[in-house]
Amino acid sequence: MAAGSSSDARPVLLVGATGDLGGRVLRALRARGKPVRALVRPGSDVSGLPTDGVEIVRGDMLDPASLGPAFAGVSAAVSTAIGYSRRQEGDSLRTDYEGNRHLVEAAKSAGIPRFVFLSILACDKAPGVPHFWAKKVTEDALKELGVPFVSLRPGAFLGAPSGRYGKWMREGLEKGRVMGMTPAGVRMTYIAPGEVARAIAMAVDEPRALGRTIDLGSDRPLSGPELAELVGRLLGRPMTMRSMFGPGFGLLGRIAGLFNPGMREMMAMGRFFQTGQYIADTRLQGELFGPIPKVEDAARAMLKGLDLLPGPSRT
Repeated sequence: MAAGSSSDARPVLLVGATGDLGGRVLRALRARGKPVRALVRPGSDVSGLPTDGVEIVRGDMLDPASLGPAFAGVSAAVSTAIGYSRRQEGDSLRTDYEGNRHLVEAAKSAGIPRFVFLSILACDKAPGVPHFWAKKVTEDALKELGVPFVSLRPGAFLGAPSGRYGKWMREGLEKGRVMGMTPAGVRMTYIAPGEVARAIAMAVDEPRALGRTIDLGSDRPLSGPELAELVGRLLGRPMTMRSMFGPGFGLLGRIAGLFNPGMREMMAMGRFFQTGQYIADTRLQGELFGPIPKVEDAARAMLKGLDLLPGPSRT
């Protein structure tokens, strides 16, 4: 059994295993010797999930009657599921509000000893950002219903996305452009998704984490220009920063937001980033989960994942 794992033979329920972060969490749990029960929607493709030590249970967060079997006899539950990204057809904020509420109620009914919830940094300060506020509402539900919980609040993921977004990011970097989310005078917290997965896997049985809300981040926040300088230093060539929320993009975003809910949410998130409140207090993270990761390591892993630096990406 992996170092740091417990001898509890009951599975850890994982909601969101087919997503990028959920897949990382699954692998991190298995590396710690934890059996995993993955709650997967009917019809979702599970061919990419490992089979050793992994049980698949079908159910849907929006169908509370389907959740009982998934929660029966587990040592802990973990939810990384989101709907606001609209990764699959039919995804929406209903998953983040109603779906998470159903999970909390199912956890209460089953009497599970711990619910590890993936929240968002500073979500309680952002009522104008719908998917941020959904996390705060779920944290409130966990407390209201008396479910033993750990809420992890990571900053912005600094990683290599897959699909079209990853291709777009790589093309921009090859042209010397880094997409920043804050101007020179405003910093924000970034973290590698692999570090988030590691903390989640540790949180399922770290006794000091129970009942805590824990910020997750890297060793220091960065402004957009500082992120561009860091990426340029790693690539060995100058990079320029383009703001995702600059004047031109802002106008287009407001127009597109009239017809696209996802764009409205993105613009609201961008306005919140400009407030300078999206900065993690990593003291508790360091106490519970070990040394705070360096933002250089997150950026390096991102570039490796995009095949812009040699070597495997581990975060």
